[in-house]
Amino acid sequence: MVYSFKDFKTSKKALKPHYFVVGNPIGHSLSPLMHQTALDYHNIAANYYALELQHHELSEFIIWMNRDEFMGCNITIPYKNYFIDVVDQVDDFAKEVGVINTIAKSEYSLIGHNTDVYGFLSPLHDYIDDLEGGRAVVFGTGGAANAVLAGLEEVGIEEVIFVSRNPSQASMKSWFLWTKTVDYNQWQSYAEEASIIVNTTPLGMNPKTDQSPVSDEDFELLKDKICYDLVYNPLTTKFLKKAEESGAKIINGLEMLMMQGNRSFEIWTGKSFPFDQVKSKLIKELNN
Repeated sequence: MVYSFKDFKTSKKALKPHYFVVGNPIGHSLSPLMHQTALDYHNIAANYYALELQHHELSEFIIWMNRDEFMGCNITIPYKNYFIDVVDQVDDFAKEVGVINTIAKSEYSLIGHNTDVYGFLSPLHDYIDDLEGGRAVVFGTGGAANAVLAGLEEVGIEEVIFVSRNPSQASMKSWFLWTKTVDYNQWQSYAEEASIIVNTTPLGMNPKTDQSPVSDEDFELLKDKICYDLVYNPLTTKFLKKAEESGAKIINGLEMLMMQGNRSFEIWTGKSFPFDQVKSKLIKELNN
């Protein structure tokens, strides 16, 4: 169930230990199902909710995070770039990435972490030889794109072309990689030499499953590429379906979701993540 901040803070649920995934929109998120399954598996007396937060509520939510009942949260679109400046501490790796997606609570402070990079890298281990020394094309320049940039650096990519609707306002920089930001009418000329194409935008996410970052006439450019969509709902987006039909190797966002969730859960609770139980629940939900 999705809660508005207004409704949640006046509910009885607010009086018990709770975690959130925070974003807007947030109705597509399977994080509540994933983390509630893990909490219940370990008999942890806490609940995990999807919180649709409005921009004007951010200041009040920051205060809310200091309540005893607040245990931690995940952060998603469009707030991934926001919270790094409001937590008390940021771990060293998240500082390098420049974005946090997980907030944990110690006795006296809120600590920001980035588990997205860990999640993003997980399904790429089988493709290291294809990626090292190569070029990537990345759709989107938001908080998730920062994590993708850090992950691509880890696997040895040397050039990253970011695609943005406003390239002059969305420059992406790296100390170690050559980067360039172009618009949606320019990326095609960089595709031939690319090893991997990554979608970090919400295009194609439920309920707007007819959308894709790639136009129908451009899918032929993706033959033999690795096409990776961070969207996991649906499991096979229009982008991935048509890319596969064009001869691409495809990766959906489910493994990234689970692996970043695993890292977040361990940070919060110190407990192991019940992968089999969680995956079974997620697949069942996505197939309904």
